Amino acid sequence: MERTRLIPGMAGSLDALMGRLQRGYGDPTLRRLSGRWWRTSTTPEGPALVSLVTEGDAVRATGVGDGARWALEQVDGLVGARDHPGDFVTDHPVLWPGLRRGEVRLSATGMLAEALAPNVIEQKVTGAEAFTSFRRLVRRFGTRPPGAESVDHPAHRMACPPDAAGWARIPIWEFLQAGVEERRASTVHRVMMKVPSIERALGADRDGEKLERLVRSVPGIGPWTAAKVRQQVLGDADAWSIDDYHVPGLVVHHLGGENASVVLEEFRPHRYRVELVLLRLGMPERHGARRTLPTHLPVRGGWRG
Repeated sequence: MERTRLIPGMAGSLDALMGRLQRGYGDPTLRRLSGRWWRTSTTPEGPALVSLVTEGDAVRATGVGDGARWALEQVDGLVGARDHPGDFVTDHPVLWPGLRRGEVRLSATGMLAEALAPNVIEQKVTGAEAFTSFRRLVRRFGTRPPGAESVDHPAHRMACPPDAAGWARIPIWEFLQAGVEERRASTVHRVMMKVPSIERALGADRDGEKLERLVRSVPGIGPWTAAKVRQQVLGDADAWSIDDYHVPGLVVHHLGGENASVVLEEFRPHRYRVELVLLRLGMPERHGARRTLPTHLPVRGGWRG
């Protein structure tokens, strides 16, 4: 049964929010086609396919599948309606050019396993490597999105990602075939087996620091991964991308100083929001050589390289 929900006032932020969640143009869980976003998820009530389209200043969300009811209950968080960008007030001269382009609104998916798996896969590798690995694993071990069986459907060949138990069942050698070495694959296994207990401990408490403590109790989860999970699951405005390859340099480039953590202290509890404003102003010019993709990891159908 198809379900629909209208969220007023969120049209202006939709593309930016979905773009931040999308893992490359080949992301099997999130696709934009003909002005409409299609998103798959595996909710506590089952798989769901949700389409998001702007209507005037509103976003119309339509869901199908066993998980559609749950997904639409959370969709206001997904499109930023639970965020409060107006709470961030600053007269900082560097930030004003970015803020004049509009408010910086944050998305909250409410989906812990959905955020943990890809962010562990993205640890210490290039985006191109991580997106390719994620795509291969989801297409192989995910499920077909409800209602998209026809080859003419815009969501055809998309996939609902595995749930926590599904990720934990994927053999290590399948991760290796997808380009994910044993260290990251083992971390995915460990944290996915802990997801039910983390969710019970978190309960209705949407506190980002508590979520970080819980996920970092799992070996292999560090501050960068925890920050990404806080950003995506809770829409945490203070969870800046600490230990990121690029972000500390971005902060120092625009705001000065030598240590990004120290520089950002004055912007609590909106350090992540400041990071996004600075991204609008542009990354610093790169002078080093680009990283090359590794050739020592196997991929399905043979060795890469």
